[in-house]
Amino acid sequence: MSTRPMAAAPPESDGDREALELTFRAWRGAADAEAMAALANAANRADGEDQLVLASELVNFFRRDDEQFTAARDLFLVEHSGSLVAYGWTNWVDTSDGFREHRVGGYVHPDWLRRGIGTRLLGRLEERAVEIARGQEPDPPRIYGTWTNEHRAAKRELIARRGYEVVRSFYDMRRNLAQPIAETPMPDGLEVRPMPRDRDALRQLWTADVEAFQDHWGGFPSTDAAFEAWLADEDFDPSLHVVAWDGDAIAGASVNAIYRKDNAEFARKHGWLESVFVRRPWRRRGLGGALVARSLAVLREAGMEHAMLGVDADNPTGAVGVYERAGFTVVKRSWAYRKPMEVGA
Repeated sequence: MSTRPMAAAPPESDGDREALELTFRAWRGAADAEAMAALANAANRADGEDQLVLASELVNFFRRDDEQFTAARDLFLVEHSGSLVAYGWTNWVDTSDGFREHRVGGYVHPDWLRRGIGTRLLGRLEERAVEIARGQEPDPPRIYGTWTNEHRAAKRELIARRGYEVVRSFYDMRRNLAQPIAETPMPDGLEVRPMPRDRDALRQLWTADVEAFQDHWGGFPSTDAAFEAWLADEDFDPSLHVVAWDGDAIAGASVNAIYRKDNAEFARKHGWLESVFVRRPWRRRGLGGALVARSLAVLREAGMEHAMLGVDADNPTGAVGVYERAGFTVVKRSWAYRKPMEVGA
């Protein structure tokens, strides 16, 4: 649902490796979160990635427990002489183009790069993904997947060497909220109303988003546990959402967020259009542009100076053009990678 995914930081290349004694262990819950957040933030700083990872965010992200991800099974912490030097995880989703994609992500502390840790961690994650796949029905076909951006040179080097190939491009886009916001009419018969905060209404919004994105490339976790994690996010604020209604039906929405601790850490005022969607019966009527324009106004009224979003650069519905017409420009490029999976017996 989010356009601001948990980014996987750069495992190192194989160069200049020396043999290290490493311990791979399971997650111990919240007790591990502070050290994991410190490691991830060190990796982000080293790469010039201006995203703050919070211990509370990790607890919320990794306490999910469903068939697609269970931390005790699918999250590995890597230690050397009792110190945390890396961690990584794997989960799976069924994608809109007919695959079961076993995704891998992780971080290596920058002080421990080019020691073979990232290579060994990636190998362990792939092994775990195969174990999961062997316990499932053979259809749909299996693949590995991962994600990285233009700041993560070492990761791009590693995954390319391990056989991963780019399959899709994405943009982060930014819009200066000091610039005028065009008045964009809402299509006839639709109205924007405040988003109710009760669980039934929020579940209706979640379900509408999941349905709409079935027509888009890729996939994201849509289980009950993922829904609960969305609600539990400390920055979750339905008052920022812009939801278009046709009677009691949600026609489309922009699910917006302000990451206040990120903003404080990097001395900025960014608001995010996390997920902009229009359901099939209401497409081709200008609703997407109307939702975006109203979201810009909401974020500006909340004191933000820039609006941010992520978008599939190859989206066939013309989403990039909608955002460009609204004043957004590309500020970062990212790529989805895939690799064939040999499940075996």
